[in-house]
Amino acid sequence: MFSLFKKEKNYAEPFRMKKEMRLLPGYLLLLLWIFFTVVLLGWVLIASFSTTKEIFANKLLSSGFHFENYEKAWVNSDVSTIFFNSLFYSLLSVCLLILVCAPAAYALSRFEFFGNKLMQHSFVASMGVPVVMIVLPLFALVAGLDILNNVTANKLTLIFLYVGINVPYTTIFLMGFFANISRAFEEAAAIDGCPPGKTFWLIMLPMAQPGIITVSIFNFINVWNEYFISLIFGNSDKVRSVAVGLYSMINSMKYTGDWAGMFASVIIVFLPTFILYLFLSERIIAGVTGGGVKG
Repeated sequence: MFSLFKKEKNYAEPFRMKKEMRLLPGYLLLLLWIFFTVVLLGWVLIASFSTTKEIFANKLLSSGFHFENYEKAWVNSDVSTIFFNSLFYSLLSVCLLILVCAPAAYALSRFEFFGNKLMQHSFVASMGVPVVMIVLPLFALVAGLDILNNVTANKLTLIFLYVGINVPYTTIFLMGFFANISRAFEEAAAIDGCPPGKTFWLIMLPMAQPGIITVSIFNFINVWNEYFISLIFGNSDKVRSVAVGLYSMINSMKYTGDWAGMFASVIIVFLPTFILYLFLSERIIAGVTGGGVKG
């Protein structure tokens, strides 16, 4: 038992001054980037608790904390609507993407059948198609169906587009995880009489959990920050996402001048992605660097 602990201690790499000095420029750039990010976010956070007059006078928080900025942003600036719209789009899109792409990735990575390679190459090729090239045909199709005037249908259309656009990336990402899981698990399940479909849902899908969590986080952030699709297809204030909503608020600043409320809105919109990175950063790194059980 003590020998095991000794082996673990041997994995610690000794400190080498020459190697660390070679890495010093990279460390300095990283520290500079962290300092700039912290200062920028800190300034926005402090400005969100100040008044507009204090912001332009560069005297932040001179009159104390103004929590009413968040209340005004949430209620009067209609941040609550765009917040819950984006939350609805992101969560539902992530769930649908896993339901659609996980079985597809499993089948493409574990079974040989006619058209397998063609489908894989098609997914890879579709990832290189810019969204701007397909927006106009899609808008013509959706406008022809006359569903943009209905709020519910408009929201479902946005979710359908978000899912469709992210299917290639999600499928290719998950294929790497399923391909690296040992086939011994499937063979053992087959010996026990478990059919392939049940094997996937009960055994293979849980084993690909690191990849599923990682790609779900990436998809959530992509949908949450998405701007172009929401701008084109979200033709109503009731269906707009946070990106389009914040852009509209910035344009309205020339008339309202409520910059304190604007910064409060930015902090509210920034919180979900910040919380994801704060609590799931280790999962993201493990999902990107790991690939399941090798076999």
